[in-house]
Parts: sequence; structure tokens; C-alpha cells
Amino acid sequence: MEQSMKCSSCRGVSFETKNDRRLSFNRGSFNRIFPSDRWAIFQRSESRPSSHFCNLDDDEEEANDVEQQEELWNSSDLPVPKKDTLPQKPSKPESRLSVILLDQGLFTVYKRLFILCLALNLSTILFATSGVFPYAMKEAGFFSVGNLLVLVLCRSEAFLRCVFWVAVKVLGRSWVPIPLKTATTSFLQCVGGIHSGCGVSSIMWLIYYLVESLRRPETSSAMIKGVAFGILGLLVISSAAAFPLVRHLHHNIFEGFHRFAGWAAVILLWIFLILTVSYNPDDRIYRVSISALAKKKDVWFTWFITFLIVLPWLTVRKVAVEVSTSSAHASLIRFAGGVNAGLLGRISRSPLSDWHAFGIISDGKCQHMMLAGAVGDFTRELVSDPPKFLYTRCIHFAGLPYLINMYDRVVLVATGSGICVFLSFSLQPCAAQVYVIWVAKSIEKNFGEEIVRMVKDHPPEKRIIHDTAVSGRPNVAEMTVKAVRNWNAEVVIVTSNPSGSRDVVNECKTRGIPAFGPIWDS
Repeated sequence: MEQSMKCSSCRGVSFETKNDRRLSFNRGSFNRIFPSDRWAIFQRSESRPSSHFCNLDDDEEEANDVEQQEELWNSSDLPVPKKDTLPQKPSKPESRLSVILLDQGLFTVYKRLFILCLALNLSTILFATSGVFPYAMKEAGFFSVGNLLVLVLCRSEAFLRCVFWVAVKVLGRSWVPIPLKTATTSFLQCVGGIHSGCGVSSIMWLIYYLVESLRRPETSSAMIKGVAFGILGLLVISSAAAFPLVRHLHHNIFEGFHRFAGWAAVILLWIFLILTVSYNPDDRIYRVSISALAKKKDVWFTWFITFLIVLPWLTVRKVAVEVSTSSAHASLIRFAGGVNAGLLGRISRSPLSDWHAFGIISDGKCQHMMLAGAVGDFTRELVSDPPKFLYTRCIHFAGLPYLINMYDRVVLVATGSGICVFLSFSLQPCAAQVYVIWVAKSIEKNFGEEIVRMVKDHPPEKRIIHDTAVSGRPNVAEMTVKAVRNWNAEVVIVTSNPSGSRDVVNECKTRGIPAFGPIWDS
């Protein structure tokens, strides 16, 4: 079977992913569980824009060349790695999927937030069932809508942009304790745990509502129950599509079901609320009243949910772009207008098809750029068929890179195309002083002179550039720790593949150094 490269991203940056043989959940194991050709519809997606991985280099060639690139290492105070100290290729590489599912540990902040949301809602349902909390028993629909509002807030790019901005403005001061900054960074990076927890909780509340309605059939009509079952089905489909196994291996399926099932659920939610408020159980007649609707908290919550969902689509614009390709490996997309450091953006060839997120490179003045590695259908077409126009969203969103502004001294570690999320901190003034470590293969050949020049324009005493095609594959984790100690950094931000990010983060934490890398659902 022909092997193809996959497309991934690190909260907006496209990178190479490993070939299919790197996935432990391979086609053979899948067929042993579901032995039928009818499952062919669920083949792995060519494009996975939310995977957050950037690989160091290709499997076949990653350790072939070990000649030291001394002129690059001489620009730093770190020792040149010896050939015999370079890590050996593992005989049995770790599954990428297992790294995702066990992302940086079993009890991460993400997982703890998920469990906390689930536990709070489940406890409230138990209290309602036992009669201790009668309000919840009567207003089960309200609690379901409330969870939907929270999960939408946790994924609203406009809302989170405001939250990140406030966090940086309030905590981005030298006198603020580092533990408070790192705790805030960890929480903001992992709000997806609240999103997932509230999604499952809204399903539990809706099930509870339907059970109570069936127990007391006089309180609602068959039409209301039917709409509620429709909402429940759509929420279940949306949640199932977001399950890690589906989301990682079949991202296009996840994105389509999650989006359109969510929209359909909101439409049915409005129908459900109108029917519920207007229904009179005494004479079983519907009397629609605007004043009655205005008094319902559920309605106001739903208005807010609808606004947050519609808002980013109101900012979609078709804009002129200039795409340049220095090699078949990557393309550089140019847009008009400067953008602040640390922000990311989404682009698409068609607004209702899949959207792809990329890190933004900008000097903050007249233009900004996105670096797209040609590793998936969308990004390869940028090289083979450069577009004149692309659809983009005017609201650029904040992710982990934006929180660099919260600190004074930061070590930034990037492999491959991951460097693009950090380049803006070299091109424009920012509150943080940054030390950049970039490890990639055939740097100038694959990424072009312009990207390399941007990195080399960073002060030599604050950067390391390591080309694995020349100097072999280094121990990035050990390199990072030495840089932190020598430069007295406060925190490490890393953008690498799953195992690479985990290794750097875990090694830093073992040495007592705060470190953050992209997580599966950040």
C-alpha cells in the first residue's frame, strides 16, 4: 500500500507526522476488531489539523549524518554533542496514539478538569434524584443548557482571546510569583478539559430530563420529548466524533460531525425552548409568548450560545494572498496587515469545508505570514496549485504561544515547522526576552532563506540552530535544560511531536523547571 505523509498542526502550525506504520492502532488491528470492508469509510484522514505535532525529521534519514555543525554551536555556550552521545533510534518506536492518550501523564490538568466537571454535575444529578436539590429536578433542561454554554465559551476564540489578554495584562509583571503564572498557563492551556466535561455533562442532564418526563408524562408533550431525543442524539454523535481514537485517526470525520451536529443541535434547542415555554399541560395547548420567553434563563443562555457560534462566521473574509515556495517541502503564505506576537489564524479554500490553523509570523506592521509544511492534501496543494485568494477569519485566536508575554525570560524550543509560532517574538518588540532553540532537518533547503534569516537575525547569544541533516539528532531535552540553567529562564515552551514535547516537558519538570508543550486538545 502506498504510504503518504499526514498533515498535523500545533495549535495552528502544520508539520510532518510519522508514516502509518508509526501508529500502533494499525489497519490490521482495526480489522481484527471490526472485520468487514464496510468500515472502509473510516479510513484515516489525509488532513488532521488539530493534532499538534511537528517531527524532527524523516524516519529513514534522521540518524544518517552525524557530522557536527560547529559554527552553529559556537554561537552558544552549550557543548557540541558528541556522536556517541546522540540517542539511538528505538527498535520499537512508541505509538503516537498512545502518546496522545497518555499525553504527559495520566493525571494532567486537562484530565483533572474533565473529571472535576463530570463529578460536580453527577453529584448535582444525584442530589436532584434523591430530593435533596428539588430545583435541579425541576430545571434539568436549564442545567443541560448551562453546560452547553460553558463548553461553547471554552471553545470560543473571541472569548478566549479576551481571557488570554486579561491574563497577560494582569499577571505579566515581574513581581507576580512564577507559580501563579505557571498555574494560569496550565489552566488556560487545558480549558479543553472543561469543554469535554461539560459536553458529557449536558448529555447526562438531558437524559435525566427525559427520564423525569417519561415518569411524569403530563408535564410535557410528545413533541417536546421528540425534540429532546433529537438533541440528545446529536449531542451523542458530536461527542462520539470527538473521542480521541476517532479525532486522531479520522480528523475530517470529527470536524464534519462535530460542526454540523452542533449546529443542528442549537436549532433544535431553540425549538425545544419555544415548545417548552409555550406548552400548557392543563389544556395541552401551545401559546407562544415573547414575555414568557424573555423570563426564561434557558433562553438567555441559548441567545449567548448562538451569538458565540455565529460570531466567528461573521468575520469570514475572502482575502488576496501571495504564496511563495522555496522548496516542495513548505510554502509561505503572505497576508496584508500586521498581527501581534503569539496569535494564530485559520484559513480555508472554501468556508464550509475544513479549516486549517497556522502560527502567524509578523513584525506587527504591514503584513503577516503563515508557514505551511507540504505534508497533507491542503498544504501540498498550496505548493502545487498556489491560490490567489483564501478564506480567513478576521479574529485571530490566542494559544499557548501568546502566554509567552506573561513571562520575563523564556526558552522557546521548536522542531521543524514549529519555529513559525515563535518567530514573531524575534521580529517585534515584546515583554519577554526569549532564547530560541530550533532543531530541524535540512533547514535552508526545506524552509528557505527567508525563514532561516529571521531566525539568524535573533541575537546569536540567544539562539541555537541545529540541522539534523548535518549534526545528527540531538538530545533536545538535555539541550533545553542546559539552556535554561545557563540563561536563567523562568519557563520553557516547546513545540515538537508528541513524544518529543513530552520528553522535554518531563525532563524539565524533573529538574524543577516549569515547562509547557502542546497537548492533544489544547
